[in-house]
Amino acid sequence: MAYMKRNIIQIDEEKCDGCGLCVNACHEGALALVDGKAKILRDDYCDGLGNCLPVCPTGAITLEEREATPYNEEEVKKNMQQEELACGCPGTHVKTIEREAPAQHEEAVTHPATHQHIASQLNQWPIQIKLVPPNAPYFKNANLLIAADCAAYAYGNFHNDYMRNKITLIGCPKLDDCDYSDKLTAILKNNDIKSIVVARMEVPCCMGIENDLKKALLGSGKLIPWQVVVIGTDGSIIED
Repeated sequence: MAYMKRNIIQIDEEKCDGCGLCVNACHEGALALVDGKAKILRDDYCDGLGNCLPVCPTGAITLEEREATPYNEEEVKKNMQQEELACGCPGTHVKTIEREAPAQHEEAVTHPATHQHIASQLNQWPIQIKLVPPNAPYFKNANLLIAADCAAYAYGNFHNDYMRNKITLIGCPKLDDCDYSDKLTAILKNNDIKSIVVARMEVPCCMGIENDLKKALLGSGKLIPWQVVVIGTDGSIIED
């Protein structure tokens, strides 16, 4: 393989705090989080322009001139096209939602009976377990809510009682027909999660979310406080 001397990024692992902002800023797909640290996976995907530099909060990324494989623009374009096909839907774009005081929030919903404004407590996007990237910046020092997607419909005050000040992930083990444990393990390994609440329905299939979290906790090797809330199909709290 031919090498050439050119500008390419260098990552200081001692300074890297694993926030993942550089990974999101690298449109070419050269970077990824590995064991909680940013790594350059493909020299030939790095164009040496340094879009990742200004987003790094710790100054762990610098540009240096060294021997590296040439930038492969054609291969990068193919990779970006594949990424667009896999997750090009705007619904998968990562964002943090900044919340104002409930009375001032322009998205507040007026309750038809009391005319009180009920503000959403959703703090990030996306929320589907299958769609959320494990290195999303909003996971840093987060209190995590992992909920069955029926829970918010069954329990009337779900936003205020369970979603407030938490990062929310939802799923349905029956309809998704998958094991969430790998994704949850990656989230727990790559981020400092402060606490976890599992909100599931009383129906047997909903146990899948709780079991997958148990696997993820074991796989992460971390001791994170967690609890389970079980919601009845009539909207009552069966276990808290």
